[in-house]
Amino acid sequence: MIFLTVGHELGFDRLVKAMDVWARENSDHKLFGQIGEISPDTYTPGHFEYQEFLSPAEFEGHFETSDVIVSHAGMGTIITALRKAKPIVLLPRKGSLRETRNDHQIATVDRFRSRDGIFVADEEGDLPEMLAQALDRSSENKGESKASDFASDELISALRDFIQR
Repeated sequence: MIFLTVGHELGFDRLVKAMDVWARENSDHKLFGQIGEISPDTYTPGHFEYQEFLSPAEFEGHFETSDVIVSHAGMGTIITALRKAKPIVLLPRKGSLRETRNDHQIATVDRFRSRDGIFVADEEGDLPEMLAQALDRSSENKGESKASDFASDELISALRDFIQR
C-alpha cells in the first residue's frame, strides 16, 4: 500500500492531483491519502480513497501498513519515515506557487535527497519514476535498518564543541 499525506496544516492540490493521475494509471497499487481540509476549490481525487484528516492512531496505522509514503517535504513525515525505515517520495511545496510562505521545503529536499530511502520529485512529472524506485526499494529491503532514535556521536560531539566555544 502507498500512503499519501500532505500534512496537517495545508492541503496540497498539486500533489493530490498528480497522485490521482498516477492511481488512475496504476490501479494495481492500493493508495490511501490524507489530503487536508476540503473546500469548494479543493481538488478531490477520484481514483483512491482519502480522508481530510486522520487521528494520530489512524495516521500511525496507515504509516505502519504502508510500503511507501508519499508526502510534501515536512520534517515530521520525513523523520517518521526514516525511523520506520519506510521509503518516502517527496514533492516539495513551492513558495512561488503560493503553496507555502517560502521555499524552505526545497531546501529540505536538497539536504535529504542523497539519503538512502528518500526519493525526491522536484516536479509532479517526476512522481511516477520516483514512485517506481521507491516501490522497488520497498520490495527489496523489507529488513532494512531504521534511523536511530538518538543523535550520532559525531553530532553530539559537534554540538558540544559549538556550545563550549
